[in-house]
Amino acid sequence: AAMASCGWARAVRGLLLDVSGVLYDSGADGGVPIAGSAEAVRRIKASGLKLQLCTNETQATRENFVRKLRALGFDVSVAEVTAPAPAACRLLKERGLRPHLLVHDDLIPEFAEVDKTNPNCVVLGDAAENFTYANLNEAFRLLIGMEKPVLISLGKGRYYKETDGLKLDVGAYMKALEYACDVQAEVVGKPAKTFFESALAELGVPPEQAIMIGDDIVSDVGGAQQCGMRALQVRTGKYRPSDENHPEVKPDAYVNNLAEAVDIILQHL
Repeated sequence: AAMASCGWARAVRGLLLDVSGVLYDSGADGGVPIAGSAEAVRRIKASGLKLQLCTNETQATRENFVRKLRALGFDVSVAEVTAPAPAACRLLKERGLRPHLLVHDDLIPEFAEVDKTNPNCVVLGDAAENFTYANLNEAFRLLIGMEKPVLISLGKGRYYKETDGLKLDVGAYMKALEYACDVQAEVVGKPAKTFFESALAELGVPPEQAIMIGDDIVSDVGGAQQCGMRALQVRTGKYRPSDENHPEVKPDAYVNNLAEAVDIILQHL
């Protein structure tokens, strides 16, 4: 009888998983896996379901990010990660944009192939300790001095959870620059529709056969639903009980964690 309410679990061919708050909680020590998540990833793969990690992670290159996840016990590869920096590089090249980067030091290698001389846009990532007044002011001065300011933000999250508590995310700084420069940022990453679409393309599954699982009610759940996917919210990571009364976004279901979601989905295969 408990299963009767799980209509959302039918006809699934692929899963998109958010990483931080679903697979693990990040932290200065490398972070800690969320109980049952590594085993859940193994079970997804063993079942023949397709899997893509859809992350707004911008503190590390995909290679280092995957190395860290593997060290935590997750069987994942770089090809299974859809992240904002590579998507931003494609966009910069297509539009002939030369970025001034305000990003985490560890992300810089992702932009190695991009021309950064005489910048005509600003790219903002989760710069963490690099979000100093001086660095924000430098980005502000560049933008305010442009005839047509272009601000590209690698996500717009408000905060995320680390092992020692909540941390301000890139969205807070994006809003500051938008306000100061009277500019609208272009978001690369969740919840942008194009970002979810490229993750689905890499997954090779149409939206109606995919489920997104995340801890962020707006970026993960809302973004995925706007693409025609089903979306679940886990009660791990930065989840807060108030998310269950969100005025705009209603997940297809709440699950206590990834392991529980995978249990239900595999029972419906």
